[in-house]
Amino acid sequence: MTRHDLAVRARRAITPQGERPVTVGVRDGRVVNVLAGDGAPLIARREMVLAEDEVLLPGLVDSHVHVNEPGRTQWEGFATATRAAALGGITTLVDMPLNSVPPTTTVAGLEAKRDAARGKLAVDVGFWGGAVPENSRPGATKELAALWAEGVYGFKAFLSPSGVEEFGHLSPEELLSAAEAIGEFDGRLIVHAEDPEVLREAPAAAGRDYASFLASRPDTAENAAIARVIEVARVTGTRAHVLHLSSASALPLIARARADGVPLTVETCPHYLTLEAERVPAGATQYKCCPPIRDAANRDLLWRALEEDLIDCVVSDHSPSTPDLKDLDTGDFGTAWGGVSGLQVGFPAVWTEARRRGLSLEDVVRWMASGPARVAGLRGKGGIAPGNDADFAVVAPEESFRVDVRELRHRNPVSPYDGVELFGRVRRTLLRGEEVGAEDTGGRMLVRG
Repeated sequence: MTRHDLAVRARRAITPQGERPVTVGVRDGRVVNVLAGDGAPLIARREMVLAEDEVLLPGLVDSHVHVNEPGRTQWEGFATATRAAALGGITTLVDMPLNSVPPTTTVAGLEAKRDAARGKLAVDVGFWGGAVPENSRPGATKELAALWAEGVYGFKAFLSPSGVEEFGHLSPEELLSAAEAIGEFDGRLIVHAEDPEVLREAPAAAGRDYASFLASRPDTAENAAIARVIEVARVTGTRAHVLHLSSASALPLIARARADGVPLTVETCPHYLTLEAERVPAGATQYKCCPPIRDAANRDLLWRALEEDLIDCVVSDHSPSTPDLKDLDTGDFGTAWGGVSGLQVGFPAVWTEARRRGLSLEDVVRWMASGPARVAGLRGKGGIAPGNDADFAVVAPEESFRVDVRELRHRNPVSPYDGVELFGRVRRTLLRGEEVGAEDTGGRMLVRG
C-alpha cells in the first residue's frame, strides 16, 4: 500500500537539525516524515531526486511585500508578485496593507483585497492589517479587533507620512492607543519607524546626487522612532516589530530593550545587506527607498547583528511602482517614488553576500524562512519538519547568473539588481508537494489561526 504521495531525496537539505542528507515523505501536501539519508526506504507514488549540485531548502517566507492590488494594480498585482516570488524560492508571502485602494484598514478593505487575490495566487498569501488614525484614536479601535478576528497577522503603522494619502501616520497618542488595543487580543504591531520631526528638520532631497537623498533621511530619524516603539512596547507589553531596519546605530537600543525583556522583533532587507550608498550611481532612483540604503560600514554592522540574532529575519520590502514614478528620465531623488523591487532576487542577493562572508545556507534559511515565519506567526511554514506544509525550494548554491530586469516576473522592469551577477539559482519551487509552474494558481489565502 502506497503511504506517500511524494518522496524527495536530497544529499544536502537544510532542516531544523542542520544540513544533512534526507528523504522527505509527503502526503496530502504536508511533510509526514524526514528520514536520515537520501536513500532511506520510503514508498511513494512519485520521487524527486535532487542533482549533486542542488540543495533542498524549506520554502522561503517573505512577510513584507507590497502587492498593491486592488487600486494600484498597474504598480504590481497578485498574479505577477506571486509568480516572481515562486521563481525566487518563496512559497509564502504576507501582503502589506497600504498602496492598495482601499487599504486593509477595515474589514471591508480586507474583503476587497481577498476578492482581488482570488484565483491569481501562485504561492500562499496572508495579509497584514493597518493601524491608521481613523482606527487607532482612543475610543475608536474596534476595527482593529474586527480585523484580527478576520485573520490578519498583525497591524502596520507609520510614524511619519507613508507617501499615500489614504494611509495616514500615527501621532504618539495614537500609537499608544493602537498598541493598547492590539495588546488586548495579543496581536502584533509592526512599525515603519522614522520620526517626522527629525525628517522635517533634515535638508530636503533634490537632484541626481544620492548623498542629497541620504542626508534627507538621517539615521537619527530611525533611532528616535525606534526608541518610541520600544517605549510603547515596554509600557503596554504589546508585541512590536521594527520594519526594514537600515540604521545600525539603532542596534544598541534594540539590544538593551531585548535584554530588558521588551517584546521586540526586528527585520532588515536584502538591499540594506548587499548594496551601499557609496556605489549608488548618480540619478539611479531604482535604489531609492525609505529608510535609505546607507554606507558600507553600516551594512557590516547589520551583518554582525544578523549573526548575533539581534535581527530576526530578512524580508524584501518589495515596494514597486510604475517606471514613470521612479523618474528614471530625470534621476531626481527628491521627486522619485521610494521603493526597491527585489522580490525575485532576494535569496540569491543575500546568499551571494553571505557566501562571500563565509556564512552558510543554514544561516540564510534561518533569516529568510524560519525567522519570518516565526515573526509573522505563520504556522506550518519555514522549515522541513513533520507536520509542516511540503513547501520547498531547490537551489544550486554555486551556480551564478546575471540578473536581467526584463526577465523578472514582477510587473514593472525596475530593479537595482539589474546586471548584477549573483550566486544561488533557484531551479524549482514546490508548494505543498507540487512544483509551481509558470501559470499555476494553486496558492491559498492564509488566515491566522
